Amino acid sequence: MSISFTLNGTPVSVDVDPEMPLLWVVRETQGLTGTKFGCGIAACGACTMHVDGQATRTCVLPVDAIEGADVRTIEDIGPETPSAVQAAWLSHQVPQCGYCQSGMIMAVEALLDEIPDPSDADIDAAITNICRCGTYDRIRAAVHTAARLRREA
Repeated sequence: MSISFTLNGTPVSVDVDPEMPLLWVVRETQGLTGTKFGCGIAACGACTMHVDGQATRTCVLPVDAIEGADVRTIEDIGPETPSAVQAAWLSHQVPQCGYCQSGMIMAVEALLDEIPDPSDADIDAAITNICRCGTYDRIRAAVHTAARLRREA
């Protein structure tokens, strides 16, 4: 079955099992491996991509559910120069092991698109991704810095 959607601004059509999770379609058929597999039950957020602008956990999302959708991966964030979120991540030295970072950054980008100046409560409610290294204080500080950088741009 052929399923069509837009991936990082480019129309694509894939001929895969319609139940194949979007994460694996993007990684295996499109060669974009920046989005990671973590838990396989949509709990950790390592697999977060944007689907029609919404942060979406893709390890359990069947590809047929995104027919015609606009999908954005970490590869489309700051391809030339770091985005405000990526710059804040570096400034606050958020990553330790780095495994969760692509999903975390995608979740934060979506949050800031929706709420340009989030409170700590907004951040806690929206960013439920798991960081096994426990850098949550740095993540929150980086989100506030990214929000400021976006406003100043």
